[in-house]
Amino acid sequence: MWFPRLPSDRVLRAGLLHTANDNRPFALIHHEKNTDRIYCLNDAAETQCLHRGMVLSDARAYCPDLQSQPADRIADAKFLHTLARWSKRYCPWVGLDGTDGLMLNITGSAHLFGGEAAMLDDMRHRLARAGLSSHIAAANTRGAAWALTHYGHKAHDDIRALPVAALRIDAKTDTALQRLGLRKISDLLALPRATIVRRFGPDVVLRLDQAMGAQDEVISPLGETPHYGVRLTLPDPIGLIEDVMMATDRLLARLCDKLKDQEMGARQLQLTLRRVDQGAQQVELRLAAPMRDAARILPLFARGVDTVDAGYGIDQMRLEATQVERLLNAQFTSTTTSNPDDLNDLITRLGNRIGLDNIHRFLPADSHIPERSFQTVPAAYSTASGSWASLRPRPLRLFAPEPIAAGGSKPPQKFRWRRMSLTTGRATGPERIAPEWWLPDDNWRSGVRDYWTVDTREGRRLWLFYTPQDPGWFVHGEFA
Repeated sequence: MWFPRLPSDRVLRAGLLHTANDNRPFALIHHEKNTDRIYCLNDAAETQCLHRGMVLSDARAYCPDLQSQPADRIADAKFLHTLARWSKRYCPWVGLDGTDGLMLNITGSAHLFGGEAAMLDDMRHRLARAGLSSHIAAANTRGAAWALTHYGHKAHDDIRALPVAALRIDAKTDTALQRLGLRKISDLLALPRATIVRRFGPDVVLRLDQAMGAQDEVISPLGETPHYGVRLTLPDPIGLIEDVMMATDRLLARLCDKLKDQEMGARQLQLTLRRVDQGAQQVELRLAAPMRDAARILPLFARGVDTVDAGYGIDQMRLEATQVERLLNAQFTSTTTSNPDDLNDLITRLGNRIGLDNIHRFLPADSHIPERSFQTVPAAYSTASGSWASLRPRPLRLFAPEPIAAGGSKPPQKFRWRRMSLTTGRATGPERIAPEWWLPDDNWRSGVRDYWTVDTREGRRLWLFYTPQDPGWFVHGEFA
């Protein structure tokens, strides 16, 4: 199977644009060599003399009504894997062929659909109904099938009459062969093999043998995607919280074994409880870090299970890890003084009440500007920094600069701040900080700042700065 317009067909069949209905020119674009180029396009765009690799500005000159959208190669790869799973309805041996094709080993399966011709017709019909352009062909070898889908006009064409590019050779070799008058595969077959190897290398002969069946070529099938879900059917309905937690413990033990085998950890779990009246309730648990320790996860389900209405009883339970991450095995020694799992468990407990995205931690940032020397990120999706590098002491509290009435370039002896009259006891400084000219920041357009640490007689320890270009004093932070 070859899907020549897989990226554009994916977007159009998803209903993201109305182009599929009115058949207007549409193209996906990607940025390459400092310009936007066409990545994939539909039939209507090709009829306007547009092609892949064309500069977008030139394409709009030819076709002013062209609709465009950025390409998403990750989504295209996921969609191709989805088609591979769908193709297993025809045979169990399905592999990927590049980024826009599939290879199926239908040996022993064609007779279930009435023969190869009937099977291929069924494929074409179903793919066309799904809005996908496809070229499908069957042959005795993988190379011949690829040649027929990409260069054959009919599924039963003789590959000897196809161009040499159908042998899956690179463009440079294809050009060299055509310059010598070797335009078809039959022209290559008429030459001595030693001559071909001496002139073009062994790759051309290898591709020729693979297409003609003289050299075996295997299809690497896609492996089964691991499914992280377990189910428990109860002989008698249960309704007590203790019973539900005990059954959850059994499910967790089985699920964690699966996760450990694949070296994965769960970030999100979903417990589905089916009642005897066919109703179902779900308990969702989001974890602050990937985990596969049943003993640690089980207590985190207690709060959600406590809110479940068992009704006339629960007769089936299902536990699934809906989101997983890679979690390699780690070695712990007796010299370990702190356990980061305790903090992750605390974040998980709080996050399932107020949301994991609402729990933040501060991380250092590479900037000498006080406001940019740190960043706040969700604690569940980041790791704590080992140390904060600071050449000068920084205040515990940092807020937006607040102006005070004062004159001169030295800290004032007396000033008012937040309705308080303060007297300077000791002033340390100045520390001059220049703005980062390469970043636009309206707060730093006044120029450099001279920072002072001011200890007041009233007990406040403030961080003040003076702006020489536009004379003025501001309070920017407060020390502990």
